[in-house]
Formats: sequence, C-alpha cells, structure tokens
Amino acid sequence: MWSFQKLLFNLCSALNCVSSVAGLIHVFGYEGRDGKVSCSYPHGYENYEKYLCRNDCDYSDILITTSQMNKSRHFIYDDKSARIFTTTISNFLSTDAGNYWCGVSRNAKDIYTEVKLEIRQDMCCSTVNNIQGHEEGSVSISCPYDSDSVNNLKYICRGNRPSTCLQQAVITSDTEQNGRLTFKSDTNSRIFKVTISKLTLNDSGLYLCGVQKITQEDVFSAVELKVKEWCCLKSHQIRGNVGRPITLQCPYPPQHRNNRKFVCKGSQRSGCSDIMIGQSRFSLHNVSFESFSVTITQLEEEDAGTYWCRSDPEWTVGNYTQFHLSVEKEQNAGTEKELEELPAHRTTAVYQHQSSTVKTVHTPTPPGSKELTKGLPDAVSYSLSVGLPVVLLLMLTIILVKVYRNKCHKVKETKVIADGNKLDFTEQDVWGGEDVYQNHDAVVMRSKQQNASYYVDDVNGDEADYENFTAAESIYGNQ
Repeated sequence: MWSFQKLLFNLCSALNCVSSVAGLIHVFGYEGRDGKVSCSYPHGYENYEKYLCRNDCDYSDILITTSQMNKSRHFIYDDKSARIFTTTISNFLSTDAGNYWCGVSRNAKDIYTEVKLEIRQDMCCSTVNNIQGHEEGSVSISCPYDSDSVNNLKYICRGNRPSTCLQQAVITSDTEQNGRLTFKSDTNSRIFKVTISKLTLNDSGLYLCGVQKITQEDVFSAVELKVKEWCCLKSHQIRGNVGRPITLQCPYPPQHRNNRKFVCKGSQRSGCSDIMIGQSRFSLHNVSFESFSVTITQLEEEDAGTYWCRSDPEWTVGNYTQFHLSVEKEQNAGTEKELEELPAHRTTAVYQHQSSTVKTVHTPTPPGSKELTKGLPDAVSYSLSVGLPVVLLLMLTIILVKVYRNKCHKVKETKVIADGNKLDFTEQDVWGGEDVYQNHDAVVMRSKQQNASYYVDDVNGDEADYENFTAAESIYGNQ
C-alpha cells in the first residue's frame, strides 16, 4: 500500500496535485535538544490518520503515524479541537536537518504540508562582547535589535544555550523590574539595556540577549561579564587624640574635577553615609586639581571608624580612598588621674609617660607626710612622699651606728687591775649581756683569795695611778 502511495505521491508531486493547507513551515532545532513539528489540517479530517515523513515519503521514510503514537525518538499527538497534530523529535542530531512532510491519509490523495528543519549547535555566538564591573557597583548590558523587532519580545538569560534562553530568562521586556535587574529599551537607537545593580562575584559569566521571532529562529547576541574585586583599594591607618584636630588627604581622578567632594563614614561601602552635611566639625579645604583635604576638629571618641574620601556618587575604582581612624585619650592626663586614684596600701604602681613605663615601689606613708608635701606640684609631692621616709630611715641608721661605735670605744678602754695582774674585758665579754648598758661607768670585782685594789678610770688619767704595779707596762706593751 505504501508503495502505491509513494507512486501516487511522486506522480502528484510532478503534476502539482499534492494538496497543501499551508505554505512551507520552517522549524529550527538545536543539536542535543528536543524539537517539535506542528502541522494543521482542514475541518472534517479529525478522525483521519496523520503522519510525518521525510524525503520521498517512502515506507521507510515514515517516521511515525497517529496509529503508532510513540516510536523510537518520535512522539505524535493530535489535537482534534485545534486541528493540529504535533510530532516531537527528541535529542536532535545534525543528520536530522532536511525536508519533512506532514501528511493526512485519504482514499484519493493525501494532504501534505512541507516542513524544512534546520539543526544548529546549541551555543552562541561567534562574536562575544566583553564588559566588566566591580563588586557592589552596577553595570549595564546593551543588546541591539533590528527595526522589524521593535514590538517583539526581548529578553536576557544567563549561559550560552539559545534553546532554553527564553524559558530561563532572568528578565523580559514584559517585566521591567526583577530584583536587582532593570529593563529599558530605546526604540530610536534600537538598543535595549539590562542594568544589574549591587554586583557580586557570582554575577560574572556569559549572558545572551534574545529577540523573539515569529516565523524564524530567535536572534541572539552574547555578552561576557567580569566582576572584579576591589583589589586596588588604597587604605590608610591614622591615629588622633581626643580634643585635637586631624586632616584626611584625599586624591581624586582629574575627570572628577567638577564633581562634589565629600567624606562618608561606614565599615562597608554599601552602608557609607555622607557626614559632611550638618557637621560643623568637618571642613573641606585645599581643593586642587588632584586632591582635597577634610579636617576634623575637636576629635571625639565616637569619631573612630572607617572613612571614605569620594569624588563621585557611583562606586568606581580610583575615585575614593579609605581611612581607618582610631581616637585615643591624652596619655599624660590619663596617667596623672591614675596616680591620684592609687590607694595608700598599694605596694606597686605603674607610671606611664608617652610610650615609657616605670615601676615604682611604695612604702606606707608616714604620719605628717601629707602636710609636708601639701601645696607642692603633683610630681614633686609624689617624689617626697616616696623618698622622705627612706631619708629618715637612713639618718636614723647613721645615728645608731655612731652611738654604737662611741660606747664600744669607751668600754674597750676600761681596764681592771688587781694584785699586779690585769684583767681584760674583751669585746665579746663586754657585749655579752644587757648589764653593759646598765653599769658601763664602773666595774667592781672582788676576790677573797687576793687582797687587791682596783681602779676604774678613763684612759686619760695620770700615769701615777699605776706606779705601784710593775706589770702595767707589759700589759700595754702586749696590747
């Protein structure tokens, strides 16, 4: 039967007797993706068999019929209410490109509709435009279109697969705002732009601009976006003291000469707030062609933080400088206050002067020391309160040593002589007990066995006192 139909088909083709309800249908497909071939038919043929064939529509060229429903890579569905049957071809191959026929079987001659299928690689494009942006900034992707597509749907998607671009579009001309993306079209220049704000590193990649076509394949252009980190940021560490002024030196690019110069504060660029408005302590001066200065007068502890010198409301590399400001109290004032608050019973204290640290040992303050140092400067008062007890202790020690030496000298020179024999009191005997201090003016020794007389005199006495004792000279000689 199919041989007869093929013969009839060839004959009718030669004689132009092949019926067609529509003109040539163009179908575009992408290699590796699925595609559909849809054909309509006249009223009254809803229950007739339909099929899709290619080339000469020989028996071997019949790909699928409605009586088969599903066959290998093909699936057919007949929508009788719409009078359209659709054949789905899965996983397009490059060899699938060519001419096809949609057929409706009849007893006389079949109804045919010609289909031309084009298969392309699912990627785009031979030319790619490169653009770049920076983190937390914004960038616009420009997409051209022809004059015939002014009213056509336009869209943009990520990746480089045209087959799924419309289904995966991140924004279309029907939706002008989608999160961080904004769509605008200029009909005069025939360019539509998609702006991405607050860029992140994840926004980098390939984008496709698509323009929908009704009777042919959608038109695409490719753009590659590179989002860079703020690698070239100039950052400075500065320090200031409470109550003192500090100046920020801010360079800026020449093209921002006429722009407003200002300083904003915030740890992150996204949260940086302009502090030049309504702040009398922040003043702008020394504006030249390459830099300007901002002075903060009467620094406060709350002024510490991160500052950004800017010459443009947009964040772009090179038009701002970062400062990390730390604010400290005056060190001398803080040290004096700490010394005043030191308790008397503390044994150690730390006195700080600029970057040096000195440890001083304290002794308990003696009575009356406060009266002695009253009215003196703090540093002098502090030195007297510490040194005066030490001086008094040293003087007391010297006095005791002198008394000790004087009494020791007198006791050593005291001699006791009896019956021509001299009794020496050695230094150890003299200082052996407390009686030395109580009876150091005279020493009396008595002996029943010897009838002796003794004299206790100063060493300055007359030598006549010793003339009855012949042994005295030998005693002094031995001494």
